[in-house]
Parts: sequence; C-alpha cells; structure tokens
Amino acid sequence: MRLARIVLGVIALAGPYACGAGAAVAAPKPIEPPSLEARVEKGELPPITQRLPETPSIVDFRAPDSSPGQYGGDLDMLMSRVKDVRMMVVYGYARLIAWTPDFRLVPDIAEKVQVKDGRQFTFVLREGHRWSDGEPFTAEDFRYWWEDVANNRELSPMGPPAELLVHGKPPKFEVIDDRTVRYSWDEPNPDFLPALAGAAPLYIYSPAHYLKRFHEKYADPTLLAERVARAGQRNWAALHNRRDSQYRNDNPALPTLEPWIVQTRPPSQRFVFVRNPYYYRIDRNGRQLPYIDRVIVDIADPKIVPAKTAAGEATLQARGLHFNDYTFLKRGEKMHHYRVLLWRTTKGSQVAIYPNLNVADPVWQRLFRDVRFRRALSLAINRHEINQVVYFGLGVEGGNTALSGSPLYRPEYQKAWATFDLAKASALLDQVGLTRRDDRGIRLLPDGRPAEVIVETSGEDTEQSDVLELMYDSWLAIGIKLHIRPSQRELFRNRIFSGETMMSVWNGLENGLPTAAMSPAELAPTSQQQLQWPKWGQFFETDGRVGEGPDDPQAVELLNLYRRWRAATTDAARAAIWHRMLQIQADQVYSIGIVSSIPQPVVASTHLRNVPSTGVYNWEPGAFFGIYRPDTFWYDASAQAKVPPAAGAAR
Repeated sequence: MRLARIVLGVIALAGPYACGAGAAVAAPKPIEPPSLEARVEKGELPPITQRLPETPSIVDFRAPDSSPGQYGGDLDMLMSRVKDVRMMVVYGYARLIAWTPDFRLVPDIAEKVQVKDGRQFTFVLREGHRWSDGEPFTAEDFRYWWEDVANNRELSPMGPPAELLVHGKPPKFEVIDDRTVRYSWDEPNPDFLPALAGAAPLYIYSPAHYLKRFHEKYADPTLLAERVARAGQRNWAALHNRRDSQYRNDNPALPTLEPWIVQTRPPSQRFVFVRNPYYYRIDRNGRQLPYIDRVIVDIADPKIVPAKTAAGEATLQARGLHFNDYTFLKRGEKMHHYRVLLWRTTKGSQVAIYPNLNVADPVWQRLFRDVRFRRALSLAINRHEINQVVYFGLGVEGGNTALSGSPLYRPEYQKAWATFDLAKASALLDQVGLTRRDDRGIRLLPDGRPAEVIVETSGEDTEQSDVLELMYDSWLAIGIKLHIRPSQRELFRNRIFSGETMMSVWNGLENGLPTAAMSPAELAPTSQQQLQWPKWGQFFETDGRVGEGPDDPQAVELLNLYRRWRAATTDAARAAIWHRMLQIQADQVYSIGIVSSIPQPVVASTHLRNVPSTGVYNWEPGAFFGIYRPDTFWYDASAQAKVPPAAGAAR
C-alpha cells in the first residue's frame, strides 16, 4: 500500500481492546462512574455528558475472553524504583496514534490522521476533548509546544527532537483550525508516527494553559521569579522543564490525557493514581473508562518483588518477574487468588553477546572485526543445552533476528552460524591465525597474550550469568577462556562507550516482530546505545561531531540501506531493504543470539477480567500491558466483595 493512500481515520482497532475513532459509530448514552457521583452532586465536576468529547473513542470488545466491564476496585502493582511511576504512562497508553495488538497504527487521542506521501501529517482532534483538569485540549497545545518549547533554546538547547528532523530539517508546522494541525517535510518521515505511538512517546503537545505560568514569554516577571525561588530552581527554564514532565509522571499538578492521574509527589514508597474524569474513551454501553477507580503502586526492593507478588500483594504484575520465578509463583495461585499467565517475549534473543568492535585494545579490536572470529564464537555455543537447563526447553534456539510471527522472519536468518559445531569453530580460529596455545590449551593472541575474554554484565539478575557459565566449557574447548564481570548498569554502559569493555551481554533486538513499515535502525550503527559498535553509532547520532565513522564495509552498507529505507515509499521496497539488512546481520554475526521467545510470567488476580490469557510482552512496540488497554481491565462484580486490598497494604 502506498503511503500516499494511508488515511488513519475511522479505522477500528483490531482485537478485544480496540478503540474506533468514533465517527462511524453513534456514541451510547454515557454512564457516570459511581466514584465521581458525589463530586458531580457537589458541583466539583460537571456531569459526564459535559466531560466527554463529542466523539469519544468507543472500545469494541471482540476477543472471546473479553467483554464490557463494571466500575470499581483498586489495581495493585509493585515497582522497584520511585522513577518507575513513569510506567503508568507506558501502561495507560493514551497516544495520538497507537499500536494495536496486531501491530497496526491507528488514531487514538486524535480522531483522524491523514498522511500524504509519507511526508505530510494532518491531525484532527476530538471536539470537546479536555485535559484532566477540565481545560480544552486544542491546537493551541501543539502550537505552544512547537513554538515555545521545542524551538525555545533555553528550554530545548538541542532544538526539536530527532524524530522531527529529516536530514537535519524540521517540519513546517501549521495550525489549520482549533482542532487541526499539520506537519510537513520535503521528504518522507517514517519515524514520526511510530515515535508518537511509542512506549515512551514523542510528545508534540503540552498543556499550554498550565505551563504558560512558568514561561517568561507569558508569565508576570515578578510572579515567575517568586515561583523560581520557591521551587529552588536556577531559572525559569529549569522550573518549566521540571513542571513539564508528561512521561516522568512526577508532577501531580500537570494536566494529563492518561486514564489515571498521579496523586502522590515523589519521593514516596507508595503512589496513588485516580481515574481521569475527562478521559476520552467509553465502552459500547456508555461507561467511561477506566473501569478501575485507582491504581496503587508500592515501591519494593527488586529482589523481593517475586516474593511479594507470590504473597498476593499485587493484583497485576509482570515487571520484576522472570521466567525462573514461574514455578515459585505457581505455588501461591490458589491461596492468594491469582493466576500466572505466560506471555511471549519478542526480543530478537533473550540474551545476546556483543563483541565490542570499538574496543580500545587494538589486538582485540582486529579480532572482533574479523567475521571468522565472531562466527567461531557463535558456533561454539551449545544453545540446546542452554535452552534445556535455563529455560526448560521452552525457548527457540538461534541467532539475534526477527522471530516467527514477523512477516520478515526467515529460518535461515535464525539458524545462520548458530549450530553447535566445535570442529568448525576451531577451524575458523585457525584461519584467523590463532594457532598457538599455552600449556593450558588457551590460544595465544598475536602479541602472545592468552585469549581470555571478559564478558561484562549489568549484574541485575542471575539469568545472564547462568547462560555465560554454560558457555564457559564449550568456549574453553576451542581455546577461548571466558571470564564474567558484573557491574552497575551505568558503569556497564560507560565502560562500553569508552572502549574499555571487550564483550558484553544484554537482550537482543528490542523488536523481534517487525514489519516492513517499522524502522530497521537497530540493524545499522545508528546509536551509541548499540553495544557492538557504540562509537560508530555515536558518529551517526552526532552527524560526525563525536565518535568514529565505520570502516567495516558491511556496517557501511547497513547504514546506506537504512537511509534508503527512510526514503522508500512502498512496503515492497522497505521489505526488500529489511531482508537485505537481516541477511547481513545474520551472516556477519555482529551480535551473537542464543535463545528467543522465552515466556514472561504475568500474574493477575483471578477476579481481574480482560487481561489476555496469551499476549506479547514487549517494550517497543507494545508498551508491555499498554497495547492491551489496562483501562478496560475490570473486576468481576460477582467476586467484587472477594477482591481484597493488597496484603499488608493499608488503605
């Protein structure tokens, strides 16, 4: 389908958690949430008919295990850090454009979106849509963000976000009317809509009515100076940025469009979120979402999250749980009235090894840049043993690539250089020139040092170390000795960026279920965060100001292919580019995948409805629970009295 023909308008989302744009379906008579009735009676809130948009987003339940719900109850969750309250923005998943469970992009907050030639995007907002404080959500919020935030050098020293730049050029921004805005580029911008739909979304609007009081262009200078002083900020820009934190979710005064509003200021060990009375979604019976009145987030040490979950202290939990917790969690199901679901993870590999092609040591750098060395290391991994011992045989063995279920999946990509073959691995190392060994059988580098590889981990769980321990013997058999070095995450990344780290271990591709329309940026050196070539990625990110330009021919080809993908205008052309990039990645083994599709435990109360029994658990795209619309989760009324507060949690 050509981009010129894409019109995201009255398209209903697929699946049980779908939200149509509202233009094709007459909205039912709205029903007031019982928890808000008292406030309406006191005049603190207008009635529901005055709080909803004229064309609310209507949820259509289609899956066999989903249905319209009932109001009430608290959703209890555990997080390991105070800053994890931002996950409620991820889970709430109110987006201008949103991914569906089958990974299609459709309008959500926006009533309609029109796309022309992949370079012009027109957004039509819902008439009467309001922020959580009741103020109108209009084109002014987009204008304010664009003119007064993104293009204000004091607030945004680097200028507009990268997703809004095409070859370094920003879009032409237009306000068509109070409900319509347009962004236009000279060339296609394929990153724009996916960024808006992201787990950590690109915000191109801000609540102007709230933030203008902190902006020097609009605020009274004396009052603004007083606000800066009271907040202990260095200037107005620092205060504005502190207050404008839609994703951080740490300012209860900041109006939002999300289903639940944070009520607790950090720091705290317990955060309370309450329903947004102006939320834009309703079900087909007229009930305004969310069904659940409150979300309670308790902060707990990550080491005890599984134990607290097993003790019934969470009514919905996945964060902080790992596959090796599954058996332990199952034991508490009946006693604590929850069920343990297994959702599919979609990383290209659950665990992947990253040789640092930018390591500072020149001898190791030459080895890591020799594809024969990388292939030998991959061939010397017994993936079947790792799968059986660590994952009970439930994973899929192979390289770090697109998974089955993706239209771009090819078995040859997954199996390339991923069979267990010690003889072939040894022969490749001989070809590289590592023919001499010491008296321990360890191969000697060209400078006489033993080939002892240090693989660094972030030290956050035992899974990666368990995998590396199982790799030890097979690598030793080919003359490579493996050492494991755990460190704190920030130090872990900084060592890689600086070239101190030889090899590292992390997850594989973030999105193992790509379509041709999704960006293949992960496959090319486009970011410093890519552990196999951080300096090449940094060079790309900074337009050559920092880092190093790639000198590997295949890495250069990957960058050129990525640029071609950005300029392509048909799905067929983009799919062809994707396949070439996946083929290069598989053949060159820039990262060494091991096992994929490891199940993720999801614990849900037995009384909580509309939580899919099977699902995909992924950050991008997917927003973990987000694509399944937690605002549609509800407690069965027949069991409502049996739904206790979280164990040990005071109300």
